Amino acid sequence: MFNLHTHTYRCHHAKGKDEEYVIKAIENGYDLIGFSDHAPYLFPNGYVSTFRMLPSDAQNYADSIKALREKYKGKIDIKLGFELEYYPRLIDKEIEFLKSLDYDYLILGQHYVDNEYEDYAIYSGSPTKSPAVLDKYISQVILGAKSGLFTYIAHPDLINFKGDNKLYIQKMTYFANELKKLNIPIEFNFLGYTDKRNYPNKDFWQIVSEVKNDVVIGLDAHNPNVYDDKENLNRAKKYLSSLGISPLDKIEL
Repeated sequence: MFNLHTHTYRCHHAKGKDEEYVIKAIENGYDLIGFSDHAPYLFPNGYVSTFRMLPSDAQNYADSIKALREKYKGKIDIKLGFELEYYPRLIDKEIEFLKSLDYDYLILGQHYVDNEYEDYAIYSGSPTKSPAVLDKYISQVILGAKSGLFTYIAHPDLINFKGDNKLYIQKMTYFANELKKLNIPIEFNFLGYTDKRNYPNKDFWQIVSEVKNDVVIGLDAHNPNVYDDKENLNRAKKYLSSLGISPLDKIEL
């Protein structure tokens, strides 16, 4: 068992100490836990994000996860990662900064269409009937996937399109096929599943079952107790099984 989608208190909307996540993962039989807190993007013009760690938190985060890796060596494999968006104008400088922290992996969670700090940026989870927003989300994630920077795509169905459903199915079928061509896994998001958010989207996961993308289950843990929730995890696995989807039991980092 593994989970590569774990947050920490540094993102301002998760709870618990770093070590508490590790202990819960061990108690529940996980072989691998990856921390992937929201990356501290280097924004211009003094913009400060409210849902990610600050750049000044990054070294403490990296040091903490690496120390836990050593402390629990032999009991569980611990990886240092980040969840971040693909913002074309910022990505090169961002990756240069993150490399200084010696991370193990990155996951792509496209929370905004365009660049977050711009006035016209749109939160991906906001309801929209705009085909242009849907197209932009899809193209931005595909560009990120093509970069080769990311291990997998977190909550690929975060985009909350409320327009014509036939158009959604058409566009997201193209999306799933392009990600399949790139051989990049996509995430069934456990947080969205248990919170009954707009994702996982049933139409999208029907598409995934037909396209046969590689799938991982990401807990998207914002609280250590999420690792205890075996009942909902089994339900999620049964739902995927009903679609003929078998999540990966290991992943290359």
